[in-house]
Amino acid sequence: MQDYSGYGYGPDYGSTSPLPPMPPQPPRRRVGLLSYVVVALVAGALGAGSVVALYHPAASSTTVQPSSPPVALPSNAVPAPSSGGSGTGGGSLASVGQGVVIINTTLQYSSERAAGTGMVINAAEGLVLTNNHVIENATKITATVASTGQTFPAKVVGYDVTGDIALIQLQNPSGLHAVPIGDSGRVKTGDQVTALGNANGQSEIVPAAGQVTALNQTITASDQGGTVRSETLHGMIQTNADVVAGDSGGPLVNAAGQVIGMDTAGNSVSFTQQQTAAGFAIPVDNALSVARDIAAGRASPTITIGYPPFIGIYVGQGTDANPQDQASQAQQNSGFGGFGNGNGFGGGNGGGFGNGNGSGTGNGSGNSQGCYTSNADLSVPTTIAPVSSGTLVLGTICGSPAAATGLTAGSVVTSVDGQAVGAPQSLSTIMAGLHPGNTVPVTWVTPSGQRKSGSLALTAGPPL
Repeated sequence: MQDYSGYGYGPDYGSTSPLPPMPPQPPRRRVGLLSYVVVALVAGALGAGSVVALYHPAASSTTVQPSSPPVALPSNAVPAPSSGGSGTGGGSLASVGQGVVIINTTLQYSSERAAGTGMVINAAEGLVLTNNHVIENATKITATVASTGQTFPAKVVGYDVTGDIALIQLQNPSGLHAVPIGDSGRVKTGDQVTALGNANGQSEIVPAAGQVTALNQTITASDQGGTVRSETLHGMIQTNADVVAGDSGGPLVNAAGQVIGMDTAGNSVSFTQQQTAAGFAIPVDNALSVARDIAAGRASPTITIGYPPFIGIYVGQGTDANPQDQASQAQQNSGFGGFGNGNGFGGGNGGGFGNGNGSGTGNGSGNSQGCYTSNADLSVPTTIAPVSSGTLVLGTICGSPAAATGLTAGSVVTSVDGQAVGAPQSLSTIMAGLHPGNTVPVTWVTPSGQRKSGSLALTAGPPL
């Protein structure tokens, strides 16, 4: 799971619009959108950004993360594409607008807030389709109906990281309208379309007219900050509509007023050569197919149902198993990326130091804080466990399973669930096979060289 500065007011956008304060500084704000630059034929790059270690909030936190399995949904919860005509529920730009929601998320542990867009696809169940990158790492999600101003808390039903598709559910929904669904299989080059979305995170839906300029496009997304992670999105609809940050998860609408795609990527961040405006949308047929599997609870190597498991540590990134090398890499990445997430432990792809507040007391590892409530003031430990292989703990998060077990900054995790741990990526692989509610053994070496073991009661963390 990666987090992209191209999604909004991060390093590429530079804005620090004040939001409800998270002392000592207000959180940074970023707005959902994948960005790309043209390289070779059809390729692209996601902006670099900050990712956080996953965290289950302490009792005093105002953020609530569910740990119970998602509620079963009806078999017909996700609509099928329209075969033509007026679509599901009739078609007009106005009727689409009634089903568009503005999504705001809190990323407490990277000291950020984020914004994007979503589409109501089942009004009775409160189901909303959006991009995974809109809700990833979120410790709190709300959705505001753009046409009425109603705001609902939301929970994650499931998501597909590789396809960049997520399904969320509004809690106690009322007064909702589903967007009319079209058939993306009938889309042709030259068709008139309109992209709708929370443009630039300004909390209003802005239309952008254009045409379909190409079909079945492939864009390769990679982190401009230099991490090893990248993803490729296939079968995309390309348009010259002005898709901008904040539009992610919003509808691409045809001339009949039906949704035929989900806005996902654009070239509005930065690029190495002059380009014409372009945006990319996931065909709605593809998005609904994934959403249908999510609603049915069909997990797969690419689809996660509900929330992922989590330990609660900040770690580095990459495939180097040497803790000293991990520390050096984290030091080099300071402020630009490096303390990533993973499957519930904080190890995978990138991360930044953020602007929030840590808390805790000294832990004897050369750090002034024993645990953190965000990645503010997070620093590379000056004393590291004397081992040659394992995942270095850069910091633990207050109230997390790791903190409860006794892991501290400078410790090195050497095994989880009976499996040897080397580089942070290996820990990610192990965690991918676990679930919230599992209790697993863990071994680690302290900064002073003591070998310890304990049990981790995995809880539910923010979506990846």
